[in-house]
Amino acid sequence: MPPATLIYDRKLLLPEGTILQIRIWRLPQANVERPHGLKYSLFYGRPGERIIGYDNEAGKGDHRHYRDREEPYVFETMDTLIADFEADVRREIGHE
Repeated sequence: MPPATLIYDRKLLLPEGTILQIRIWRLPQANVERPHGLKYSLFYGRPGERIIGYDNEAGKGDHRHYRDREEPYVFETMDTLIADFEADVRREIGHE
């Protein structure tokens, strides 16, 4: 089976020392765990400290992290995923 293809890759180093990174891969085929056919990792935090994260790690499905809390995330579209993550980051840094 061919490998996943990276389709979105953005990393920003923000002035307050935080990192915002979004990486999304298109899988060769959808499966039960990832019916949308995407693998993703969205991160906001500092080295060694995740403040906000969205991912769909194997065995866990779509979910999000806020500091020490983890909860399910209902995936709709790639654009909605990015918008939801960025809205959480804006709320965290007080720009919303």
